[in-house]
Amino acid sequence: MDLAALLPALIPSWSSVVLLGTFFAYLAAAGSILPGKVVPGAALPDGSRLRYRCNGLVSLLLLVALLGLGAWMDFLRPTIIAERGLELLSTTFIFSTLVTLVLYAAGCNSGSNSSSLKPHLAGNLIQDLWFGIQLNPQFIGIDLKFFFVRAGMMGWLLINLSVLARSVPDGNLSLSMVLYQLFCVLYILDYFVHEEYMTSTWDIIAERLGFMLVFGDLVWIPFTFSIQGWWLLRNNVELTTIAAIANCFVFLIGYMVFRGANKQKHVFKRNPKALIWGHPPKVVGGKLLASGYWGIARHCNYLGDLLLALSFSWPCGLRSPVPYFYPIYLLILLIWRERRDEARCAEKYREIWAEYRRLVPWRIFPFIY
Repeated sequence: MDLAALLPALIPSWSSVVLLGTFFAYLAAAGSILPGKVVPGAALPDGSRLRYRCNGLVSLLLLVALLGLGAWMDFLRPTIIAERGLELLSTTFIFSTLVTLVLYAAGCNSGSNSSSLKPHLAGNLIQDLWFGIQLNPQFIGIDLKFFFVRAGMMGWLLINLSVLARSVPDGNLSLSMVLYQLFCVLYILDYFVHEEYMTSTWDIIAERLGFMLVFGDLVWIPFTFSIQGWWLLRNNVELTTIAAIANCFVFLIGYMVFRGANKQKHVFKRNPKALIWGHPPKVVGGKLLASGYWGIARHCNYLGDLLLALSFSWPCGLRSPVPYFYPIYLLILLIWRERRDEARCAEKYREIWAEYRRLVPWRIFPFIY
């Protein structure tokens, strides 16, 4: 796409504002009204715990059903997101920036001493805007951190479904598109089936809410994780049967490692005596799990995530690096995050962490890194 066509397509319209606003309004209403398991979050430094209503799967299925009904009744076009992708991207970016500024202003004016709302100012404006200054800011009773990651995951699926709808009349519904769409649908549905596991992740427990998470959840996840679908709309890739089967194996192995590792960590935090692979867990210093996947590598869940990302891109073939933006970016991000995690854990656990590193020497890739 040339620059002359790109710039006008990026200009937000009132239609994109309405689409985005309607999406957020639905998520806010559905998240508050629909039934779901209420899960207590991790204990905060002041002893309090937030409670999360994990009804994301019900909200997602209802949303897709309503959109399908609307398309069937000719009330809306299923390709509308694919048609307005760039202006939705710029609209969401502007919204993320405004939210970041509001969060910063609200945090600076907060007089709360609770762990969730107490402001943590670093004294550097850029750093405070990027990382945020409050741990769990809320709006009309909605935990924004949990809300934004849910919006990002659902947005990713909606973009993919719209791209899929556009590929049918365009004649681009290839095996590559089917595999990519199938892998993403399974991954996103699995996320919402196990949504309660999100409550024990580092982002929810320890990261403050600033531009890094707001932009990452609302813009980065839906609009960059869907690059493969956009690329397949304009490029025909013929996969061999062997390549398709190999791609499926990579997805399944990645899923097994990713979901298995996260499940073991979540269960261990809830019940430190629960069996891991049929055996009592090996625990270092009474705190760090060194059994199962966590006895193979200190961040084995990252390995599963990388294999899944690779499986999303392989249907696009090898003739262009563009569809591999996601796994390449994810590799860089996870190594950077793993380094941050290592530094924090070394400071927090000290000699316990040194012993854990001795027992589990590999960071992400066993026998490699």
